[in-house]
Amino acid sequence: MDNKLRITEIFYSLQGESNTVGIPTVFIRLTGCPLRCSYCDTAYAFSGGEKQTIASIIEQVDQYKAKYITVTGGEPLAQPACHELLKQLLDKGYIVSLETSGAIDVSKVDTRTVKVMDLKTPASAEMDKNIYQNIDYLAKKDQVKFVIADNKDYEWSKSIMQQYDLSNRCEVLFSPVMGDMNPRHLAESIINDNLPVRFQIQLHKYLWDDAQGK
Repeated sequence: MDNKLRITEIFYSLQGESNTVGIPTVFIRLTGCPLRCSYCDTAYAFSGGEKQTIASIIEQVDQYKAKYITVTGGEPLAQPACHELLKQLLDKGYIVSLETSGAIDVSKVDTRTVKVMDLKTPASAEMDKNIYQNIDYLAKKDQVKFVIADNKDYEWSKSIMQQYDLSNRCEVLFSPVMGDMNPRHLAESIINDNLPVRFQIQLHKYLWDDAQGK
């Protein structure tokens, strides 16, 4: 098995999303993604990067002495060696989350990993790439994220939640697309509809005006 991965960046920051928002976290951003979502904020990770061994990646992570690790992209599962990286990080006792689009099979992801799966909404222009069978591999600790750009996205997300009984399977996150969906409007819609979801905004973009999603 190839023990090298193409890495865009490794950095230490506060988690900006998910149910660990605000917690200091090391981010490992893998290069490459088969999707081209309309609202993507990490297009700089589509190409380039540097090939690194898993041992080198973990050595860099260890220097931060953090407890939480997020493996992200791009789409990290587009590189098969991502599975081995997750396993080795988990074996060292890290709490590891994987940010994945849900457009690649997650059945072989180490079950100790916290999967944060982004089901693509209509406005993403990549909705047809969703692999709904991936939902079968979600556990209570995992999360499904809907990135919502408009009311059509909101209604679609509600229907998918209901169809797959997502709120009883794992945690559900609703996140507004900055500049497209007014956060207050989305929050009030969630309250008015009494949805069993977690509203989230991308904390890093408010703290550091970070358009690239760090």
